[in-house]
Amino acid sequence: MVSIQLKDVKLLAHHGLYPDESKTGNIYHIDLSVNYDEGNMKFDSIEDTIDYVALYEIIKLRMQSTTALLEKLCDEIIQQIKMQYPFVTEVVISVKKIQAPIENFEGKVGVTFRKVFNG
Repeated sequence: MVSIQLKDVKLLAHHGLYPDESKTGNIYHIDLSVNYDEGNMKFDSIEDTIDYVALYEIIKLRMQSTTALLEKLCDEIIQQIKMQYPFVTEVVISVKKIQAPIENFEGKVGVTFRKVFNG
């Protein structure tokens, strides 16, 4: 099994249920792990694996489109990865909002979404 990972990706985006969130935006931290069975891959070129630059572009592009719920955001990123890399067996993504719209709250809020694909 091979795991391609992007850790602590930071992007400004405008997601959330509350009106101020879509106006002012927030910094998001994203962790992504994309797994697949390597089979008989020789790993001689980028075509023998998953390009982490392409994964970053999928995340960056989707983060630009405002969404109320982080669960929907995560699910759509996973679906795009699976479409581009059909041989993927599992994707785990965590999206954390750095400044939650909760009065007197210090910390991060977020969602982790894990999807396992059979076959």
